[in-house]
Amino acid sequence: MKTVKISLNSIDRVKSFVNTVSQFESDFDLISGRYVIDAKSIMGIFSLDLSQPIDLTIHADDDDKIMSAIEQYLA
Repeated sequence: MKTVKISLNSIDRVKSFVNTVSQFESDFDLISGRYVIDAKSIMGIFSLDLSQPIDLTIHADDDDKIMSAIEQYLA
């Protein structure tokens, strides 16, 4: 398990991010304050405050491939 900060400050970035993480079998959680949202849920992401960086928790043992795929979203 690994936690990183990501920035999803536009609709296009949100759609692209969801498409990217949906390619993996692993679970991804977005944490903003007291809210924990499934990162593969586009509707859930839009319920968060996207003006600030959000914590992404990756529930995977081999996260090197995942980290290279989400590199453009890192805050």
